[in-house]
Amino acid sequence: MFVRNLAIHLKPNTLGEFTRIFDNEVLPILRKQPGFQDEITFSTTPTDTNVTAISVWDSKEHAEAYNGTGYPEVLKSLNKVLDGAPKVRVSHVISSTLQKGTAIAA
Repeated sequence: MFVRNLAIHLKPNTLGEFTRIFDNEVLPILRKQPGFQDEITFSTTPTDTNVTAISVWDSKEHAEAYNGTGYPEVLKSLNKVLDGAPKVRVSHVISSTLQKGTAIAA
């Protein structure tokens, strides 16, 4: 498994709008991507402007393919709530309780 970890900074008072866009526009894009398994998105408080989004992928190749295809569409969807470009970190998973059987079908 492979993960993309995004550090996202939002404009003030946009966490609710971010959540709506993420649920209605971003997740459907992710679910269509080959190799996509799961997404975890969180903030430290209900009004926070700092959000972390972690997507889980079957392989580095799938995550890299998404970076060139689906990710630009995601950034476009979120543009009105973002305060700057998200910082992306990629990692190989060395341990997880996420089971392969729970992968989200495309």
